[in-house]
Amino acid sequence: MTRPTGRVLTLLELLQSGGTRTVAELADRLGVEGRTVRRYVDQLIDLDVPVESVRGRYGGYRLAPGCRLPPLMLRDDEALAVMLGLVAGRRAGLTTTERTASETASAKIRRVLPKHIARRLDTLLEALAFTDQPGKFDTPDAGVLLTIADAVRHYRPVSIRYTDRDGRRSERTLHAYGIVAHAGRWYVTGKDAQIGKDRTFRLDRIADARTLPGSFEAPVGPGPEQRVLSGFATAEYQHEVTLRIHGTVEQIRARLPASVASLEEHESAAGEDRATERWRRVELRAERLDWIPPVLASLDRPFVIERPDELRDLVIALADRLASYAAEPDREEPMSCDGTPRSCLQRGLSQRNRDAMVTAAW
Repeated sequence: MTRPTGRVLTLLELLQSGGTRTVAELADRLGVEGRTVRRYVDQLIDLDVPVESVRGRYGGYRLAPGCRLPPLMLRDDEALAVMLGLVAGRRAGLTTTERTASETASAKIRRVLPKHIARRLDTLLEALAFTDQPGKFDTPDAGVLLTIADAVRHYRPVSIRYTDRDGRRSERTLHAYGIVAHAGRWYVTGKDAQIGKDRTFRLDRIADARTLPGSFEAPVGPGPEQRVLSGFATAEYQHEVTLRIHGTVEQIRARLPASVASLEEHESAAGEDRATERWRRVELRAERLDWIPPVLASLDRPFVIERPDELRDLVIALADRLASYAAEPDREEPMSCDGTPRSCLQRGLSQRNRDAMVTAAW
């Protein structure tokens, strides 16, 4: 490839990155004079590349919106980013419609890459291993995802056909605030117009989405991601749990994140910040209670159980079991720690910690 031809392709790549580029900027990046940039632009136009000239003080050149440009030009690091992004998205469940869409996109990119880059990427992907298992998630329809995204962008109400976890079907009008990816799933949060309350819906359970006439005001307060996490923490489950935990916000959130529990200060003093240790009220809802005692033990912070009484009994029972394990060092089959919070806690908790747990439970 001759040097002028290489510079023309570099110019195309710069224009593909978006926005308007001034002649001075392009000349500096290409290492040529302004009149040479104009000559390179003419060559692109001769090749049917839709380059537009922008007049004015901040004018220059840009590509016409919506144009489709061959060839696909990716540097080594760009090709690596695209391929790894497709692999990671597929494993995390953050794809749309079918897994095959991600696979065919990977194959198309792979075919147009220069051989030396393709070989290096193949070597990396063959050597790459993951410690977690790929998620098995239901994926949303691409058309539904794009329709709702457009409604979010323009504050337009959208009609959706939704199937809840119990299989009940309904049609709702939603004022969508935002789309959130969380734990391998896609969610949309917004106001359900029929009931006038905020709701969070799984996108893979939406069968159809249709934009409606009209508009709504942008909401104030927490962002979409915080609304989704708060929705998880306050969802209707069998048990309502209220605790008081003495510690900082960071210490408590390390074991009870926003998607699990809501946190508010208890008997807070004016002027103190999140890094101050004090009693804080924690509320959460759960279908089962058996996972909560090990989490409370792993917090290693004083706590008081306000409700339910059943949880207090479970904490005391766990403390008794851990104390019995710690008091028998010559067991025929010593307990091993398999990495789970429960097994590691059972192996390491002392009699002093057991007494502290029983006291805290009361």
